[in-house]
Amino acid sequence: MTTLLVDGDIIAYKAATIAEAPVNWGDGLWTLHAYEQDVAASCDQQILKLLEESGCSDIITCVSGKKNYRTEVAPYYKMNRKEVRKPMLLGYARGYLMDQWEGQMTNGIEADDLLGILGSSDLDKYVIWSADKDLKTIPARHLMDGEIITIDEETADYWFFLQTLMGDTTDGYKGCPTVGQKKADAILQADCTWEAVVATYKKQGLGEEVALENARLARILRDGEYNFETGEVKLWLQ
Repeated sequence: MTTLLVDGDIIAYKAATIAEAPVNWGDGLWTLHAYEQDVAASCDQQILKLLEESGCSDIITCVSGKKNYRTEVAPYYKMNRKEVRKPMLLGYARGYLMDQWEGQMTNGIEADDLLGILGSSDLDKYVIWSADKDLKTIPARHLMDGEIITIDEETADYWFFLQTLMGDTTDGYKGCPTVGQKKADAILQADCTWEAVVATYKKQGLGEEVALENARLARILRDGEYNFETGEVKLWLQ
């Protein structure tokens, strides 16, 4: 029996966003309205489509918990999102997924981490779905574009090192200066190792500690890197 692991953060955000509708009351007054039933219907539609595509019989919807251990690694993590307005019914959408679609949340880690930990723990049992490219760093089975593909550990490590070199402006960490995807790919095609990543940072006058900070922010947790009983995270190279 195969279980589909769904990125609930993405489902919730999309459902809450498309439910918002602008209303013109005249005299220059506009408001945004949203109905809970529209959000619920969108969540259901998205989930049912993924279940059909995957052929899975069970589901776990992963939702980010409160706080995030990455802010202890670097306080600036995702600070660039702080002033961005969230959809009005995002909280409702997250709650709906938790109640209706086997939601799972662990405070201190993100939905991505739950997907990574569970998905890499048993490749026969789980299939991961997320629209976030960061999940390519997880060795597991993935539902992508309607097909199930397997990412092995070597490929997952490539994507992890690539992300460490490139950084992620969406999440607020910069990676290695002057290194974009094309250059990072060339470096890793020649030598896909942590040593090559560190050497690239050093060429820009940055020490291993900077590479390590970026790696720890880029790392989506895998099986064995989180203790559910203690809440302890095993950081990269810790």
